[in-house]
Amino acid sequence: MLMRRLVLLAMLCAAVTVAAAKLAIQAPADPASTRFAVIGDTGTGDKYENDVAQVLIKSREVFPFTFVIMMGDNLYGSERPQDYVNKFEKPYKALLDANIPFYATLGNHDDPNQRLYKPFNMNGERYYTFTKGPIRFFVLDSNYMDTRQVSWLERELQTSTDKWKMAYFHHPLYSSGGRHGSEIDLRQQLEPLFLKYGVDVVFAGHEHFYERIKPQKGIHYFTSGGAAKLREGDVKRGELTAAAFDIDRSFMLVEVSVETFRFQTISRLGQRVDEGTFALGPEPKQSAPAASNQ
Repeated sequence: MLMRRLVLLAMLCAAVTVAAAKLAIQAPADPASTRFAVIGDTGTGDKYENDVAQVLIKSREVFPFTFVIMMGDNLYGSERPQDYVNKFEKPYKALLDANIPFYATLGNHDDPNQRLYKPFNMNGERYYTFTKGPIRFFVLDSNYMDTRQVSWLERELQTSTDKWKMAYFHHPLYSSGGRHGSEIDLRQQLEPLFLKYGVDVVFAGHEHFYERIKPQKGIHYFTSGGAAKLREGDVKRGELTAAAFDIDRSFMLVEVSVETFRFQTISRLGQRVDEGTFALGPEPKQSAPAASNQ
């Protein structure tokens, strides 16, 4: 019996290796585009995180992204120095060695002191902003959305002249997850600002699966919270769901040109499980309506 288990384990490891060697990943359509990866709920340090990390690393041979954004829950459990090594530095060593920067947000399992960890590029702040190519990113702390953070966000959005505005944080404003679902209180705080100032794309984690939401009032929402954790079968597909993947771990690869957003979602075994393209919308999209209770 023990021998049989060992053989099965070896076969599984071999399958992962083969999948990583033959990724179903599309090369960038525009050589001048801004390219990045999206990972969420990563910090387990276990086999699944390492499997996804290896496929992510391998994917750069086809899709040479230049930075990674993290949706929170960057470290589960203890956060000793060795945990930062085992749950982040070792899995992504090849990317760190290649000087690929990671930009983190805080999840509900994260110690706020992670903002001081230099490889997360938070510069000691719970929320911050940065620019890459035509994109301005607004990175928020959805654990504690106080009036100070909301005021900061409005000021930053108001002064932004960037072509694309994208926000990311841990808790999804729209979700078909059976365990958590949409964060309606957070949506009531943020969505009016996103609409008023023309935010184009919003990424989140928290739900341990991938979901693409049908555009809501012109904004594209993605949940990418399954880069190590998985809540299998948790997507309750309904009127919000455009696409979902909840049978294995996954991450996203994104390519942004001046007028076009292209994405592909890749499973732990290197399969492409979702993809799509959309054009930049009008700016601003519309005045802020009353908050939805959906």
